[in-house]
Amino acid sequence: MERRKFIQKTAKGTVALGAAPLIFSNSNWKGANDRVNVAVIGIRGMGQSHIREYQNLKNVEVAALCDVDENLFAGRVKKYYTDKGLRKPTLYNDMRRLFEDKSIDAVSVVTPNHWHALAGIWALQAGKHASIEKPSCHTIEEGQKLVEAAKRYNLVVQDGAEQRSNPGAQSAVQFMRDGKLGEVYLAKGVCYKWRDSIGRYPDGYMAEGEKYASTVNSTSWIEPFTKEYMEKVNYDMWLGPAPKRPFNRNRFHYNWHWNWDYGNGDLGNQGVHEMDIARWGLGVKIPTRVSAMGGHLLFDDAQETPNVLMAVFEFPNPEGGGDKKKVMQFEVRHWMTNPEGNNLGSGESLKNTYMTSSSNVIGNIFYGSEGYMLKDVSGWQTFMGKEREPGASGAGEGNHYQNFVDAIRADDPGLLTAPIEEGFYSCALIHLANISHRLGRTLNIDPVTFSVINDEEANRMFSKEYRKPYML
Repeated sequence: MERRKFIQKTAKGTVALGAAPLIFSNSNWKGANDRVNVAVIGIRGMGQSHIREYQNLKNVEVAALCDVDENLFAGRVKKYYTDKGLRKPTLYNDMRRLFEDKSIDAVSVVTPNHWHALAGIWALQAGKHASIEKPSCHTIEEGQKLVEAAKRYNLVVQDGAEQRSNPGAQSAVQFMRDGKLGEVYLAKGVCYKWRDSIGRYPDGYMAEGEKYASTVNSTSWIEPFTKEYMEKVNYDMWLGPAPKRPFNRNRFHYNWHWNWDYGNGDLGNQGVHEMDIARWGLGVKIPTRVSAMGGHLLFDDAQETPNVLMAVFEFPNPEGGGDKKKVMQFEVRHWMTNPEGNNLGSGESLKNTYMTSSSNVIGNIFYGSEGYMLKDVSGWQTFMGKEREPGASGAGEGNHYQNFVDAIRADDPGLLTAPIEEGFYSCALIHLANISHRLGRTLNIDPVTFSVINDEEANRMFSKEYRKPYML
């Protein structure tokens, strides 16, 4: 990845606080001297990667930061601005104030999942281009609304499926499109990521001096969420459209992933990347049948989402062919696991192993009539024929952030490698699998109406209730 750094003159930033009605505009981007002013919404974990990556792009300024946790501002400004000699950003603790800032051309939404689509839609209504972290929606309905808004306002809306910007992923899919793997009939995605128990904690703030980590056996301590700390957190806005609940450390920073009100489990966390690659490789969109089973196994703690889940999706063949179908299998596992494929997970060189990092096994296997392909973030390798002889391979990582900025400068959403509509189809698979798991039954889908046949309970789970004033 090419890295470019630039220096801006130092100027003083401000903190915009408080809540007010939304004031929306719909102006197209026009940057001074081709500069793109970006704001990052959510600056704790992945948000820091967004700040760094945009700062490495030519003539792009991360001109504003927004987070409900004001405790983060001083450290982020020092690390990413003052220490680099860059102009300080404008700071907001309310994204609605940020959307009123006419100097901002685009936003990166790096909030918890339950905010992704709503924040993206608000940004579009305010005339901002938007890059939305995965999964781009918390439910199927709000994903549909996000796609609708992208078309209505004709702005650049990028999904967080960053592997689509990698030449390695692009060449893997092209290899299959060219028929070199034969008829690709099955894709297996895996997300085996080591995750310990999160334990249980009472509602309420932490005591002074109390230590807390996101998992029970970790010593990577997180800031103690004391009363004093939380006085600088807009917790009502952190909850946003989710139900009103008292504060709990296990439903706050990071561990919100494992609570249905805010996250979608590991299927919607790390798994969404591989789900997207599996769907892309098969060339399919909406399944006709979905069945998922699993549960929260091994641990007795506060996690609501499954840490073991096996989902199977059946799709109509996009090339036709009568009764022929394509099948996708996806597995999430959190604990002990084995290698996959040809020594996958064995720790050997990239030539012989894919989908592995330490105790994690992450990636895809595509099965065709002529051979199979192992695919991870770094690259891919085929094994052909009955003897599984090593065949073609490819690798290469791209720059998802540069792709977003290039599309903005060209005022052309068609330049995106991961347009929001493609991201939505992959997110929909996650939601369908979670619905099947939670209801304990197979879902039969009408791909024309995109609804579950003769199952109103499942169809109701396509949407959720929104807490005022955070309405979809």
